[in-house]
Amino acid sequence: MISRLTALLLGIFIFSACSTVATAQSKTRKIYLMTHGSDADPMWIEWNRGAIAACAKIHAKCHISFHSNNVSSQKEAFNSAIAARADGIATTSAEPKIWNKEVAAATKAGIPVVFFNSDDPAAGRYSYVGADLFQAGVIWAKYLVDNKVVKAGDKVFLPVEAAGATYQVLETKGVASVFDPLGIKYSVLEVGSEPASLITRMTEYLTANRDVKAIIGLGDLVTAHSRAALKNIGAKPGQIPVVGWGYSKDTAEAVMEGYAMAGLWQFPYDLGYLPVMIVDGLAKAGGKGYDITTLDLYDKSNVQTFLKTMMAAQKK
Repeated sequence: MISRLTALLLGIFIFSACSTVATAQSKTRKIYLMTHGSDADPMWIEWNRGAIAACAKIHAKCHISFHSNNVSSQKEAFNSAIAARADGIATTSAEPKIWNKEVAAATKAGIPVVFFNSDDPAAGRYSYVGADLFQAGVIWAKYLVDNKVVKAGDKVFLPVEAAGATYQVLETKGVASVFDPLGIKYSVLEVGSEPASLITRMTEYLTANRDVKAIIGLGDLVTAHSRAALKNIGAKPGQIPVVGWGYSKDTAEAVMEGYAMAGLWQFPYDLGYLPVMIVDGLAKAGGKGYDITTLDLYDKSNVQTFLKTMMAAQKK
């Protein structure tokens, strides 16, 4: 795996290489980017900003689409990219094994495919940019254990927007690798992605399960809205600590207030920027297996730095 600093330096190198190629080519390259995320999600808004910036840098025509966990819609966009003879495709893999056929077809057509945010190496993609989702689960579970928040016999609540999605499966496996040997219990609950209803479902679960000692938000929206659910049941800051994804201002503020302990940051801008550079540069040169890990943890000690990044992004 490659560190974020190395990735950014390589991004500069790739851009330089791509600029040279752009000068030599007369046609405008077509790159298709598609995500299972929503264009209303703070994380994907920042991802979109990075993708647009990269496309502008290399003077490519980019087709960006959001599919809100609709696999059929995302597959249609992928196949449209193949039919349009795209120069490169970048996509998320929200479920295991769903892209095997499409990636094979793209490869046969000479179109490099890069995954970002959620991976499926067995699909035959060229490269991956994003977090190791199994390790994300490990990081959250270890954080709770190391800070003596949970112990043997305790129960941890794992809300998620879409149960069965790749990110939920891998993150839960990571959590299990830490909790199972220690005898710590955990429960995954699908609550959906509409804010009002997911807050209601989390509130109902916490009301019925007063013995919950901590919450691990397996998705950004559930982590961001955990504070609201905790307030609904009258929990005080720190009474039921939360860890999870930390892309939103709500999560950062929850960390500052003490409702959340820590948030994971996947550098969403880079998730949009770097796949464009890879499909346009290294992938054309046969850069298969060129993976970049983007992941960092913030807590009360450094949350201000990440909050400034979020606020700056919202102003652009």
